[in-house]
Amino acid sequence: MLIDRREILKTSFVGALSFAIPSFTLSQVDLGSATISTISDGTITLPSSLSFGSMPSDELEVILRDFNLSKGTLTRECNITLYDNGAKKVLFDAGAGADFLSGTGNLLQSLETIGLSADDITDVIFTHAHPDHIWGVLDDFDDLTFQNAEYHVGKTEWEYWYDPETVNKVREDRISIAVGAKRRLEALEGNIHLFDNNDEIIDGVKALLTPGHSPGHMSFEVGKLSERVLILGDVLNNHHVAFRKPGWISSGLDQDPTLAADTRKKLLEKIVSDQLKVVGFHLPNGGIGNVERKGTGYEFFNL
Repeated sequence: MLIDRREILKTSFVGALSFAIPSFTLSQVDLGSATISTISDGTITLPSSLSFGSMPSDELEVILRDFNLSKGTLTRECNITLYDNGAKKVLFDAGAGADFLSGTGNLLQSLETIGLSADDITDVIFTHAHPDHIWGVLDDFDDLTFQNAEYHVGKTEWEYWYDPETVNKVREDRISIAVGAKRRLEALEGNIHLFDNNDEIIDGVKALLTPGHSPGHMSFEVGKLSERVLILGDVLNNHHVAFRKPGWISSGLDQDPTLAADTRKKLLEKIVSDQLKVVGFHLPNGGIGNVERKGTGYEFFNL
C-alpha cells in the first residue's frame, strides 16, 4: 500500500495540536455572491520595542493606558482571510507554517475546524513575503501545502525578495526573513502569477499597492458596488498606534518606516471616505471591522 506523506503530516499535525491553541472562524462578512471570513493561524508575541521604540514617550503612555498595553511584549492575532464565491476558495496569505515563532502555524487546523482541507484551496494571494504570511506555503516535507492552488504575488514584492542580492542589502536582523522568502518563492516559481497595482487578480478582487511595511506590500479591495471590504495585510498592523497616530514611525517592523507612515495616512483617509469595511491580519477579534475618525486620528471597531 502506498502511503501519502501529506496524509501522514496531516494526521500528526492534527493529533499534536488538537488540544493546543484553539483555531476557528472568527468573523465573517456577507458580500452577496461571496463571503469573507477570517480564520486563525495563531498569535505572534514580539517585544513591544519593535512597535514603540522610536515613538514619543509621553503621548505613547496615554495610548498604552487607553488600550491596556504592555511595555514589555505585544501579542497579536494572525488572521488569515478566506474569500469564497462558490467557484473559488481563496486564502490571502499562507500563515507561518511550522518553522516560525511559537504560537503561529495553526492554519491547517483552522481549516479542518470549518470543514476544509488544504486541497480545497483554489488560490493563495499574498499581501507580502514576511514569514508569518508566506512561510506556511511549504509543509514539513518542503512540499507545497496547497497542492491544488494557483499562487499570486505582486510583481514588486516578487522581484525584491527573489533577487539574490537582497540578502546582502537588508539589515542583519532581516537576513533570515530574506533567505526564507527567497526559498519559498523559488518553490512557487512554476506556479506563480504576478500582478501590479490596480490589477483585478480574480473576479471581484483588485490589488492596491500599499508599500512601506515591505517594498511591494499589497492590500486588496474585495467586492463590488456598495458592499466592499479592504484586506489590509500589515499596512495597519495594530489596532492602537497605527490608527491613533498613523504618522508615527515604527522602525522595528516597517522596512521603510517613512513610506509606511505616509501609506497609512493616505489609506485611512480612503477607508473612511469610501466607507470600506476592513480586514487586518493583526487586528483583534478576527480583524474584521469599521474605521471612524477620532480627533486627529482614527479608531478601529470590530463588527
